[in-house]
Amino acid sequence: MKIRTACRYCSSVLLALLCAPVYAGVSISSFTPSLASPQVLGTSITWTVTATDSASGPVTFQFNVTPPGGSLTMIKDFNVGTLSAGTWTAQPFLWVPTSVEGTYSIEVVAKDFNSKSSTSQSASYTFSPLATGSTPVVAATANPLVALFSAPSCASGSKMRVSFRKASGGPPPVTTDWANCAPPATMNFEIAGMYPSTAYNMFAQTITNGRTTNGPSVSFTTGALPTSFKFPTFKVGTPGTDKTNRMLLVDSTQLGGQPNYPKVAVDLTGKVMWYYWGNGNNTLFTRPLLNGTFLSIESGTTWGTATNSQLLRQLDFEGNIVKETNTGVLGQELLALGAVDGGPCTQFSSPAPVGSGCIDGFTHDAISFSIGGNQFTGALLDTERIFPVGTQGDTSGLPVDVKGNMVVIMDSNWQAVWYWDSFDPAGGGIGYPLLPVTNKAVLNETCGKNTQGCGSVQLLGTGIAPQAKDWLHMNTLYYWRTDTSGGASGDLILSSRNQDAAIKIDYNNGGGKGDVLWVMGPCGTFTFNNIYSDPWPWFSGQHDVGIENGGAGPMTTFDDGNTRTSRPGLSTSCIQGTGSGNSRGMALTIDEATMQVTPVLSADLGVFAGAEGSAQLLANGDYFFLPGVVFFNLQTDVSYLIEVQPTAGTDTGTQILNIRGPESYRAWQMTSLYAPPIT
Repeated sequence: MKIRTACRYCSSVLLALLCAPVYAGVSISSFTPSLASPQVLGTSITWTVTATDSASGPVTFQFNVTPPGGSLTMIKDFNVGTLSAGTWTAQPFLWVPTSVEGTYSIEVVAKDFNSKSSTSQSASYTFSPLATGSTPVVAATANPLVALFSAPSCASGSKMRVSFRKASGGPPPVTTDWANCAPPATMNFEIAGMYPSTAYNMFAQTITNGRTTNGPSVSFTTGALPTSFKFPTFKVGTPGTDKTNRMLLVDSTQLGGQPNYPKVAVDLTGKVMWYYWGNGNNTLFTRPLLNGTFLSIESGTTWGTATNSQLLRQLDFEGNIVKETNTGVLGQELLALGAVDGGPCTQFSSPAPVGSGCIDGFTHDAISFSIGGNQFTGALLDTERIFPVGTQGDTSGLPVDVKGNMVVIMDSNWQAVWYWDSFDPAGGGIGYPLLPVTNKAVLNETCGKNTQGCGSVQLLGTGIAPQAKDWLHMNTLYYWRTDTSGGASGDLILSSRNQDAAIKIDYNNGGGKGDVLWVMGPCGTFTFNNIYSDPWPWFSGQHDVGIENGGAGPMTTFDDGNTRTSRPGLSTSCIQGTGSGNSRGMALTIDEATMQVTPVLSADLGVFAGAEGSAQLLANGDYFFLPGVVFFNLQTDVSYLIEVQPTAGTDTGTQILNIRGPESYRAWQMTSLYAPPIT
C-alpha cells in the first residue's frame, strides 16, 4: 500500500522500479512425447515435462487434451512435480487415445500456487486409424483381456455397437454400448469381459433408419493372465442359477497385511473375465459407470505428506486414465469456495491449535450423476478438526482431534462447484442440529496414526489427545434425483457407519444449503414400521445405502450389524446391543410424509461381516449382497457373494448363489461390464 501511494508521485524514470509488481516466473523448458507423431490409434504415449521457477515453488502441472473436432478437456489436474538441480519435472503423463483418429492438441499448464505464476505450452499429435480398409480389425491392448475393435466409418445418423462371443460357443453374445457414427472417422470400441487365453469372434452391428446390419466377423484370442501378481480364488457354495446376471465385479480390497489382489470381474463359478491392477492394495473401486469407465480412489504422490488415497481417477476398461484429480488441487478449489476445512493438514504448526481443520484424503465412495444433461462427479473426503479439551467425553486433558467428512461435487471438468462440511454449518464448526459433533461414535470408535480402516490421520501428535475420535466414518454417497414425494429434489444421501445412520443432505441440484434434512436410524427422525416383529429392526454399521429403481425405492443397504451384535447394554438408551446375530441384507420403503420406514427384506445372510459390504436390487427382483470382511481363520478374512430370492409375504428369502472369495470392499452383480447398476 505504501508503494502504491508513493507511486502517485513517482517519476516515469522510477515507475518500473517502484510501481511494477514483482512476479515470480514459471517457465516450461521441455514438453516431449515418448514416441514421435504420428502413431496408430491406441498407442501409449508418455509425455515428459520440465520447468523452472524463479520462486521457491512447488511447481504443479496440469494436462489438458482437445480431441479432433472436440473441446479442451482436463485429463490430469495440477499435481506437484519433483525438483532436482533447479529443474522441476512433472509426474509422467501416460496418454492412450482409443476413441477417434486425427490430430489432437495436448496442453500442459505449469503453475506455482504460492506465487500465482503460471505458463502453458501446447503440442499437436496425430493418430492414424486402426481400420484402414473396408473390413474391421481388432488389436491387443496392454490388458490381455481387453481388445480394441476398429470398424470402418458408418453413415451419419446411424449407430454402431460390437457383438462378441466365444468362438467355441457357450453363453449368449455380449454387446457393447451403441455409439453414434461420425464419418469419416472410424468406429472404435474397447472389448472387455472375456476369459483369458480364449478365442472370440466379434462383429459390428449398425442401425440405419431402423434397420440393423451385421458386419463381417473377425477373430481375436485373449492373452494369459499375468504372473507378476496373484489373482483371487473363489469357492462356490451355492451354484448360481441366474441366467441374466452372469457376471460379478469384485473390489477385492485387502486389509491387515493380506495378499494384494487386482480388481476382477468373474463369472458365477469364479473364473476371471477382466481385471484392473492399479496400485494393488492401495486402490479402491467406488463405482462402475454406464459409459464403460470406472471411478477409483488410489494412492500416490500429491502436494502434502500423505500418500494414501490422495488420487481420484476415472478409468477405461484397459486401465487408462480418462480423468484424474488429487487432494492438493481440490483443496485449493475448496478453499476458494469458502471451505474452512478444505486445505492441507501441513499448513498448521504442531500441535495444531483448536479450530484447525483439513483434508486427509478421499474415502470410501465417489459417484457420477447428471443434472439437465450436465455431468457431475461427487466424492467423499476424510477431514479432521481440533476441538477443545473434553470433546466427546475425552479425558486426556488435551485438545481433541475429531475425524469428520466432506462431500465435494465437481463439474464435468472435475472442478469443485459445491461442498458439504460435517464440521462447518454456516462457519459455526459445531455440527448440525440433527448431527451435532457431541454425538460420539456409537461404539466409541477411535483412530490412531496407523489404525486399520482409518485412512490418514495427520493432526495427531504431541499436545493432542492420543486417539482421534472417529465420529462419522461416512462410507456411501448417493444422489437421490427424486424423493418419495415425486419431486425433483436432487438431494444427497450419506451413510454414516459410526452413527448407525443414513442422512439426507440438502443439495437441491447444486442450489442447496447443505442442511441435514433427516437422520434415519435407531436414534434418528424416522420410526420403524416393525411389521415382522424383529427384536432389532434397524441397521447398524451399515454400508452401501442407495435408493433403487432410479430413486423410486426401496432403499437397500448391507447391515453389518456391529451395534446389534455388540455386548448387551452398550451405548445409548435408543441403541443397545443384543450380543448375537449375523449380518443382514436389507431393503426398506421410505415414507417422508409420515417419517416411517417399512421392511421389504431383512435377510439373515448366515455370516457376520464386521466391516465393508454392498447391497443391490437386481432387475429380476432378486437382491445381491456382499458380506465384505468375515473372520475365516487366524490368517484370512473372506467375503461372500450372495444372491437372495425373496419369499413373498416375508422379509426373508432363499440364497440362490453363494460364492466365497477374498475380503472385498464392494461387489456388483450384472449382465456384463456394459450394463452396470445405475443406483
